[in-house]
Amino acid sequence: MSVPSRPLRATVNCDMGEVMLIYRLGDDESLIKTIHLANIACGFHASDFSVMNKTVVLAKTNNVLVGAHPSLPDLQGFGRREMAVEPDELASCYIYQVGALVGFLKRHGLPLNHIKPHGAVYGQTARSIDLARVVVGVAKVFNGSAARPDAGVAFMGLAGTTHQQAAEELGVPFIADNTLPCPFPSLHIVLNITDCTNGIEWFADLDYSDEGKLLITKDYRDPRKHDSVPIGVLQQRVKNLLDFHVVTTVSGKPLPIGPNVSEVSICCHSDTPGAVEIARLVKACVDQSNKEAGYV
Repeated sequence: MSVPSRPLRATVNCDMGEVMLIYRLGDDESLIKTIHLANIACGFHASDFSVMNKTVVLAKTNNVLVGAHPSLPDLQGFGRREMAVEPDELASCYIYQVGALVGFLKRHGLPLNHIKPHGAVYGQTARSIDLARVVVGVAKVFNGSAARPDAGVAFMGLAGTTHQQAAEELGVPFIADNTLPCPFPSLHIVLNITDCTNGIEWFADLDYSDEGKLLITKDYRDPRKHDSVPIGVLQQRVKNLLDFHVVTTVSGKPLPIGPNVSEVSICCHSDTPGAVEIARLVKACVDQSNKEAGYV
């Protein structure tokens, strides 16, 4: 593989606070030390007031930027089941959840960095411009809580869909995610990896097909589970992405990303077996790459 002139500028992000009562999905205390961005659950698919407060404190202690990770009101289905919802309802649903998180951020003197939808509502809002406009618009409601109110709260969404269209219409900063979550394990998810511009989100602990599709291997009866990934395989995936600008497919084929991509945020899931070890490895690779490239 040819070596591009510069490696990708990279960050690591993780969905966090996905706890309810006595039930835990991941080791947030260890994971928070391995990431740059935390997407914190806001109570409708996981988390509660105590967990949100604790997760915000963890982020502050470890100098991690905080984003809201709101969902449809679906605790039983972990937010992975679609619902028939009107735009006004969804706007209120989002304001309710993000507002709760912002309360804890204000308590601890932290800004709101971004909003990233969770689960099924991600797909619904990526297909419907009416729903996209209201969830993206929620970011503007909380601009006063951004680190720079003049720049505003960002929205992390799917590039080339109504997410991006709504963000451009409303003037909301857009963080491009180039995979589409799906609540059903039998469906493949198209990754428009060769058409991406500027920045992408890439999943270190999931597989990609030779056609550039993200392969979801979850059991729908337990939608929280991810399959394990050998640590050596994962390390090579990360190196290939950062150094050679390619995604390694399940067959080992290198799939080039778009020529204009300069940044990547690597997502590590808290419910993948060995999640902490995986996140530590990814963070070490990212930090070394960023340092060698002069980004930090």
